[in-house]
Amino acid sequence: MHTIGYIQCRKSLVAAVLFAVALFSLPVCAQVGLGLAPMRLEIRMAPGNQHSGSVNLTNNSGGKMRIRAELLDFFIDSEDTPQFERENKAEAAYSCRKWLSVNPMEAEMDAPAQLPVRYTIHVPADAREGSYHCAAGFTTLPSAEALSGTGMRMAVRVVSAFYVVVGNPQIDGGLKEFKLENVADKDNPKGTWRAVVVMANHGKMYFRPTGKLDVIDAEGKVIKSLDFQSLPVLPNREQRFLFPLDVPLGVGMYTLRARVDIGNGEIQEGKAVVSADPSKK
Repeated sequence: MHTIGYIQCRKSLVAAVLFAVALFSLPVCAQVGLGLAPMRLEIRMAPGNQHSGSVNLTNNSGGKMRIRAELLDFFIDSEDTPQFERENKAEAAYSCRKWLSVNPMEAEMDAPAQLPVRYTIHVPADAREGSYHCAAGFTTLPSAEALSGTGMRMAVRVVSAFYVVVGNPQIDGGLKEFKLENVADKDNPKGTWRAVVVMANHGKMYFRPTGKLDVIDAEGKVIKSLDFQSLPVLPNREQRFLFPLDVPLGVGMYTLRARVDIGNGEIQEGKAVVSADPSKK
């Protein structure tokens, strides 16, 4: 995002499915023309309270489109990819999915057209202080003509992420680990390097670090400076931040230096000396 949102495009030929995920705010999925705004909402609430609002779907596809809504859990995996599921038991303690409802759950849209979708969040009276996360996903359904044929079909899912903050939880976290990783595959057996910074969240409030990572060679020269991705570190976990490097790294020692703001009023700084040697895993 610098507003974080998610778009998934799916092409299917009979049962085959191809997924493409975008982490940052995009206006539409170009092949189909489904848009959603806003794609991220943070709402502060007290236990027992209710809040309603709306998100807007846009159909720029040039034809009618049928949409179905889903209420989802989500998390960010170790490769910085958002994972959406109808239920994820590991996220139950921090999920607002059961508090969220949307209306309509299914609708048909003309083109061009906008459709306001109303959402309501009802926080239970016994909810504990902390931040909670969930999502509303909107997926295109194939038309009757597409279902009756055997050609290429396109489906798109756009998602709004909800962050519900109950009470006044404090941010408690920071830098934990620095390392270099060599990522090889069959097309590139020698691999490419990426820097990894692990952020730890010890508390019940999510945070979104902003800042820079510098890669420094043995002579003290900054050979690469990269911004942190706009990703949330969800409560009570560690989150890897990946920094692909497009500069060659010879075997040797390097320093990774980070300076980040996690939103608690202080700038955190850290560094570590790491080895670039693809023979050592």
